[in-house]
Amino acid sequence: MAGVRKRGEQIRQFILDNVEHNSKDIVNVTCRAFDISRQGVNKHMQRLVEQKSILIKGATKNRHYYLHPLVEWVEIFSLDKTISEDIVWRVHIAPLLGELPGNVIDIWHFGVTEMFNNAIDHSSGQHATVTLKKTATSSEVVIYDNGEGIFKKIQRAMGLYDERHSVLELAKGKLTTDPANHSGEGIFFSSRMFDNFTIFSGNVYFSHTHGEVEDWILEQQHPNTGTIVVMRLSNNTSRTAKQVFDSFTSGDDYGFTKTVVPVRLTQYGDDKLVSRSQAKRLLLRIDKFKTVLFDFNGVESIGQSFADELFRVFPSQHPNMELIPTHANEAVMQMIKRARVHDTA
Repeated sequence: MAGVRKRGEQIRQFILDNVEHNSKDIVNVTCRAFDISRQGVNKHMQRLVEQKSILIKGATKNRHYYLHPLVEWVEIFSLDKTISEDIVWRVHIAPLLGELPGNVIDIWHFGVTEMFNNAIDHSSGQHATVTLKKTATSSEVVIYDNGEGIFKKIQRAMGLYDERHSVLELAKGKLTTDPANHSGEGIFFSSRMFDNFTIFSGNVYFSHTHGEVEDWILEQQHPNTGTIVVMRLSNNTSRTAKQVFDSFTSGDDYGFTKTVVPVRLTQYGDDKLVSRSQAKRLLLRIDKFKTVLFDFNGVESIGQSFADELFRVFPSQHPNMELIPTHANEAVMQMIKRARVHDTA
């Protein structure tokens, strides 16, 4: 009986771990994973429903399963001098998250306070709406402010061509429109601490998923006013804030010395990366770092002028910097090697 009971627990945990990504097909997915009948899986589904661990929506043919929220909360805060990010965290968010592992709480503490402080100091909005949803496996916090919009503000402050350029600069890190009071590190590190981190604003959005390729950008069909930040994290992740900091810092002062630049954010649609102006756009502000990883994932080819500016001209002007191409295909690497050969000629 103990063996049967243990297998049942494994099946139910599998369902909880996978239902969010397979809300319609979770029964079939579980059948295949454990080689059991639909009838057997449905018994486990029913037990999870009775335990209020999952929800069922829709009729038989259109049935979807979802994790049952353990906590659902929403609050609107006035963005005036009466509110601060530490109060939002300590009084509202932390008690709702409850008894999660210390490393998980540390990540939430950093992300929530950094993002809410951005709303206070940078949004020029009147209010911010914060929502929290916690399930048996993960938690999600959404912060929405009705301000100017983060990408529009960056575009205006830096004199950029459009909002897409703002996303590229945000992905690099060390970006702030208020350098006297902010380091520009909050969004960069928050985006790499969470399982999923997304900013919706205006016509584009910025997204980073832990363990996948670097940040990416997409134009939206329905533009957002203000700024929406969505943070999602497993309740039992082993990731720590220190691990993330250590990946991009060095020295006794933990200086933010390393970054990853997603090269494909420089592309527009089917445009090819061929010009020096495109390379210079990519190189903007990277002299703030000692080590830069250029992520070429999704880039099929680059032109000679683009490669020359990136890997010969700029390095010759910044000899103490380390520029490292990653995820580059054979065609891209050939152009990079050609530029570097000319540099040594």
